[in-house]
This record gives sequence, structure tokens and C-alpha cells, in this order.
Amino acid sequence: MCMVIFAPIFAVCAFATCGGYSGHLRVRVECLDKSQSNLSITVNFAYPFRLQQVHFQPTLCERNRQESIFLVGDYSSSAQFFVTVAVFAFFYSLMATVVYIYYQNKYREGNRGPLVDFVVTVLFAFMWLVSSCAWAKSLSDIKSATDPTQVLLLISACRYPANRCSASHHPVWSELNTSVVFGFVNFILWTGNIWFVFKETGWYKTGQRYPMRSASGRRANGMSQRLYSQSSFEQSGDSFYQHPCRQASFDQSRESFGQQHYSQGSFNQSIGSFRLPQTRLGQPIIISQGDVTSKGLNPIIFVNDI
Repeated sequence: MCMVIFAPIFAVCAFATCGGYSGHLRVRVECLDKSQSNLSITVNFAYPFRLQQVHFQPTLCERNRQESIFLVGDYSSSAQFFVTVAVFAFFYSLMATVVYIYYQNKYREGNRGPLVDFVVTVLFAFMWLVSSCAWAKSLSDIKSATDPTQVLLLISACRYPANRCSASHHPVWSELNTSVVFGFVNFILWTGNIWFVFKETGWYKTGQRYPMRSASGRRANGMSQRLYSQSSFEQSGDSFYQHPCRQASFDQSRESFGQQHYSQGSFNQSIGSFRLPQTRLGQPIIISQGDVTSKGLNPIIFVNDI
């Protein structure tokens, strides 16, 4: 949306305020001989600011003689570079506006269109920065070169104390100052538009499809998994209690298990109460063979229960 609405407008404002500028300064030379004075010397200059080609003819204050004086400096390269960037940015923003409005589906079909748009947007943002900085520096030099007090130093008649020289009119710089402001505004605009163009490329979509997980993200994911498992366990418990047949069978199995436990306990008690009799042999009784045969006695075994 920024590209569609603001980029063409600010580009037009940038090259119009710079490329359409024309200014002038005016100085006066009052000679000792009043008849030789020149009270209105006008110096005109304009875009592309080749000041070394700007000349004027002040008086020499002697016998109506004049001299040709040229200003100092050539600032056409930075000024033309700034205007060229503004013009190409204007045409590209218009073309991008047409594509965004009427050819949106074809623009989104492949990745070539968004990639080209992204590269061109980055290039224009960089060019706006470079051209704006260069033009701001050149404008500062132009102001110094066209300062009437500096121009008076170039006039030979002003070097004599008997003659009086002064500036009657200074150039107006508001238009050129505005052009510098529009240059940096365009840089900010195109730099901000880089993000919106990057979102249309395949690089951004690939990053969204396979996002990088940070440590906090992994911890949050693990916590969500634990919460999900806990909720699923609670749901399974609720579903278990919601089925009476399962609960009844579980109760029956629990009761049968209690009965088995009871039978096992009784069996353990019976084992504990059951004791085998212990036998202890008393003192042996020695009976001779004669006695056995004569008396017919059987051996006797004493069993003592404890």
C-alpha cells in the first residue's frame, strides 16, 4: 500500500523541487565616482548547478570598464544523480502499482516476480540513501559558493576600501531544502517497503514452513504436550467412569481378588496352626534276649508329645 500511494508522490516531489529550481542573488557596487557605480548586479543560477559556467560583469569603477567573473564549483553530478534516481523510482513505482492491482495473480504464480521486486526495492532504497547524502553535501557547497558575501570577494572593485560593496538579495533555499527532505523520506519509505516485498518471496514462505525453534519454544511445546497427555488421561478416566458395565466388572474383579486374598490368608493361618507332632525317645530299656524269648515281650517305644 505504501508503494502504491506514497512512493510515486514523494518521488515526484523530490525531482520537481530539485530539477525545477532556479535562483539568483543580487549585489551592489558603489564606487567612489558615483557615475561608475553599479547598484544592481544580478547573478542567476539554476539546475544542474554548473556554477563555473555562471558569469556576470561587475564594474571596475574606472572609466566604465567591466570584468567577467565566474562562480566557483560544479555540482551537476550529485544534482543529476539525485533527480535521475527520483525519476526512475517514480516510473518503477507506477509500474509496480499496475502489477499489484491488475496482475496480482500472475505476480504470485512464481517466485521470480517477488524476487525481482525485492532486489529492485533494495537497490532503490540504497540509491535513495546515497543520492540524498550526496545532494545534501552538494547543496551545502552551493550555498557557500553563491553566498553574496563570497561573491563580493571575487569582484576587483570591492577590494579597494574607497568603494562600497554590499549584498542586496540572497538566494531562497527553501525549495532545495525540501528536496533533501523528500530524498530521505523516500529512503525511509523504500526501506520500509523491503519487508512487505520480502514477505511475498519464497525465502519468507520457506522460513514460515520450517520455523526455527528456540529453547523457550521447545519448553512451551513440551509443556503443551504434557498438558495434552494429562487432559487425554483425564478424558479416558472420565470415559471409564461413564461406562457402568466396565465399572461393575472392575468391582467384581476387585471383589473376587479380595476373596482370593481372604482364602489365601485363611490358608496361611491354617498352615500356621498346623504343626507336626514332635517325637522324643525316652531312655532305652535294655531287655535281654533271654527275657524276650522267655517272656515273649515285644519292644516298647515311648512317645512323648510336646
